[in-house]
Amino acid sequence: MEKRKIRIVSRQSPLALLQVEEAMSLAGITDYEVIKTTSYGDRHKELSLMDEGLVADFFTRELDEALLEGRADIAVHSAKDLPYPLPDGIDLLALTEGKDSSDSLVARDGLTLDTLPAGSRIGTSSAQRKAELLNVRGDVEVVPIRGTIEERIALVDDGTVDALIVATCALDRLGLLHRATERLSFKTHPLQGKLAITGLKLRYENETATPTKRPAGYENSKISTYDVRRRYGKVYLVGYGPGDPELITVKGQRLLQEADVVFYDDLTFVPVNGKGNKWLYVGKRSGRHSHSQEEINELMYESAIEGKTVVRLKGGDPMVFAHGREEIDYLKSRLVDVEVVPGISSAGALASLTQIPLTHRAVARSVAFVLGHSKEIQTPDADTLLYYMGGARVSEIARALTESGRSAETPAALVTNVSLPTQRTIYTTLGEMRWATFKATPVLIIVGEVVALEAKAHRPRVYDTSSTSDTPLIKITHLPFNTMNIDYSQYNYIVFTSRYGVRAFYEVNVNVPVNVKIISVGSVTTAELRKYGVEPFFESPTQSARGIIDFFRDKPRGSRILLARSDKGLRKLIDGLSQHEVTDLAVYTNTPNKEAVRQDLTQYDKIVFGSPSGVEAFRSLYTEEEINGYEGLIIAKGETTYEAIQEI
Repeated sequence: MEKRKIRIVSRQSPLALLQVEEAMSLAGITDYEVIKTTSYGDRHKELSLMDEGLVADFFTRELDEALLEGRADIAVHSAKDLPYPLPDGIDLLALTEGKDSSDSLVARDGLTLDTLPAGSRIGTSSAQRKAELLNVRGDVEVVPIRGTIEERIALVDDGTVDALIVATCALDRLGLLHRATERLSFKTHPLQGKLAITGLKLRYENETATPTKRPAGYENSKISTYDVRRRYGKVYLVGYGPGDPELITVKGQRLLQEADVVFYDDLTFVPVNGKGNKWLYVGKRSGRHSHSQEEINELMYESAIEGKTVVRLKGGDPMVFAHGREEIDYLKSRLVDVEVVPGISSAGALASLTQIPLTHRAVARSVAFVLGHSKEIQTPDADTLLYYMGGARVSEIARALTESGRSAETPAALVTNVSLPTQRTIYTTLGEMRWATFKATPVLIIVGEVVALEAKAHRPRVYDTSSTSDTPLIKITHLPFNTMNIDYSQYNYIVFTSRYGVRAFYEVNVNVPVNVKIISVGSVTTAELRKYGVEPFFESPTQSARGIIDFFRDKPRGSRILLARSDKGLRKLIDGLSQHEVTDLAVYTNTPNKEAVRQDLTQYDKIVFGSPSGVEAFRSLYTEEEINGYEGLIIAKGETTYEAIQEI
């Protein structure tokens, strides 16, 4: 029986056919036939390769179909044309070493990129080449072009374009290197210049079955031996766990010892003797990135193609908020082998080490992991929510959750440095967090009734700076005012901004006409009014000027308002009520308490402020170093006080 030739499917351009000859020569295969086909991309030259939404197998679909239907044994491609991932049933048999991976300029009159005049029309088919070009020559016009290399060069010769950018290896294979006027230093596709041989993936019907055989002549060829990937190393994405070095898996520990290079970040432990050429820091913390994600990807890729065993050590688990899939795609699309080694996730460690369960059959049957620093705060409908990297946005997270329907009494906890000796848990509620600031990192925020199961055993250490606390920073003094000189009936509204204003006002036995509406800022102020038998007409839902301003926004212009408040006043409130007639009535003063005793701030889980004046008094009592060094929860009773906190 006559031995059948290897059937090779290829696009029919001169360059594609030369690539077949090159690949078969490397493989030592001489007895073959070429099946020429026209790809979808070849038939639709009106489509620009710079358009978004082009199918990944733009140039390869017809070749893959020939393999899958048994009409061809192998296919030869430009490696950069391969779709990622490869279609089901298709396997990459070999990747060649490749030729020059640079780009070249083909231009009229022997011009170079520097000497082309402004406004020159330069043709390219690549969005990346366009970006590189405009970065160097923003004064030229980029023209999208398609076609074979010969057809593109013809566009320069007939004056359609002044120049074009083309792969140097394509010119070389076609014997057209003499047409290049210069070689460019542009960044190019990592697979440019390389050829790819594809065939059917070996299939097994069961564990003991014989796999599908490769095409006739394949076994005796050198296809597998010249596969450049044989010299590549491998990348392992290893989950380090939450921070405690004893929580890394046995496999992860072994790979660290065997690795040629380890890329680590802030959330992983480096052994004392672990610094140097093997251990390379690529940490990224809020506002401080030693390397961009693109740079980290490139470092791993370059190390792998040099033949190194690479470990990318990642805190927690590589596939939970850790760019794991991005790194997999980057490396696999460049034909580098990747393996992921699981790690204990920070969420799982938090549950075990704080003994706050993520689920509980009595109170929580669902859990969601949420990215805390995303552009818009997500509020999934799950019993337990766990926010990663949300420390800088505790206030926004709490407000988003309460606005979405969760009770302000919902328990929450902020857990820092999970699994480390410095692990710390601060128990709170969404209500406290709504106007709170937290700066310690790294932090996980867990929200839900499961928190209460453990919180009841802990009493947070609270530094209350208000005038009613044991450690007041401000002193309240009532101001005398002559009620006989005030005609309360001329006012439509009297606004009380705090409980102190209520006390100072009503302790002089003021009788307010029943037709005057009483407005209260927040529930604390309302509770004080009720002590004097007064039920407010309206209670602001927030302890800030915002709620009052919103209330008066749709009231008749020129409404007469009396503000009973401190001598310091609120500029924002006055400005927000400018369309009405407002009278200020200072009924008390709040001044720094000269007898205030300094505290060791590190002993407190929370510091609570009831007013901007309390914040200012705090600022004058403590040093900047003490304030900046505090890593507990800072709670404001209202938006106005929260804004004052932000200033320090």
